[in-house]
Amino acid sequence: MTDQATAAQTEGPDIPGKPVAASRTTLSHIMTHNDTNLLGTVHGGVIMKLVDDAAGAVAGRHSGGPAVTASMDEMAFLEPVRVGDLVHVKAQVNWTGRTSMEVGVRVLAERWNESAPPTQVGSAYLVFAAVDADGKPRRVPPVIPETEQDKRRYQEAQIRRTHRLARRRAIMELREKRAAEGYED
Repeated sequence: MTDQATAAQTEGPDIPGKPVAASRTTLSHIMTHNDTNLLGTVHGGVIMKLVDDAAGAVAGRHSGGPAVTASMDEMAFLEPVRVGDLVHVKAQVNWTGRTSMEVGVRVLAERWNESAPPTQVGSAYLVFAAVDADGKPRRVPPVIPETEQDKRRYQEAQIRRTHRLARRRAIMELREKRAAEGYED
């Protein structure tokens, strides 16, 4: 693909926006003994995979095609998950850039045999990049926040993006400085 074609693909005509609800999804899974760690609770990596799966589905739905995980921020484990818990992973697009999307995820758990309301056990923010068949970035539709909560999440996502970019810049500057001083990392 030529540079001009790539620019047209990433800078092309405006793409109509999609409301948050258009790609919002919930993935539910019952936890078994295969999911446990040495403490007998569900392994954090199992929860992280469910989070990535749900977020990936949302990113693909919103972007209308493949999307890959670029980063995961702030994976918080709030409560342990146990064998027999029914885990619900709720995900939605919070913010979009030109080719990337932030997906917010809430993890809830409830006992499979009780009628008590689910408890929030975790949350995370993931950034996905939409890609074409060649793995090159492609444009995504803007997200349209619908509710006051959606608008708040959109604004918070912009703050997280600013912090991610500032952190990346600061790390690169430090590495360049250390390299100029002769340090090998």
